[in-house]
Amino acid sequence: MDYIQYLRSMIGNKKVIMVVAGAFIFDKENRVLMQKRSDNGQWGLPGGFMEIGESVQDTARREVYEETGLNMEELCLFGIYSGPQYDKTFSNGDEVSLVLVSFICKSYSGRLVETNAESIENKFYSLKELPTNIYTEHKMLVDDLLSKKQLPIIG
Repeated sequence: MDYIQYLRSMIGNKKVIMVVAGAFIFDKENRVLMQKRSDNGQWGLPGGFMEIGESVQDTARREVYEETGLNMEELCLFGIYSGPQYDKTFSNGDEVSLVLVSFICKSYSGRLVETNAESIENKFYSLKELPTNIYTEHKMLVDDLLSKKQLPIIG
């Protein structure tokens, strides 16, 4: 049983703080990897929920590998996002207050998996030609990336 299932078995749908970590992954042409998610059909960044015993870097690396097949090497902190604007209720009624930690990765190994259970499609995009159907929770990250704010962003 993973941590989220374990926690929910004890408290049900009540609001809990959950940490999410992911990354902007850039290829040699400075294109960013976008994931078309299987849960909602929208484009976003690879990443997911932290498990017990993980650092945020471990979480980002594990989730990116599970969703894309890529092993991230050096990570730079992009931003940390928290506050009531990141509270969410999932379709099953689970309530969360999210802390989002995002990294930038320009060095990785492995072969990009184009599709799997969590990803309808994984594809690198030019920053000038990003998909328009971006997942709401990731849109602010993409907007911050494009605005070239000073890093790390604390939002």
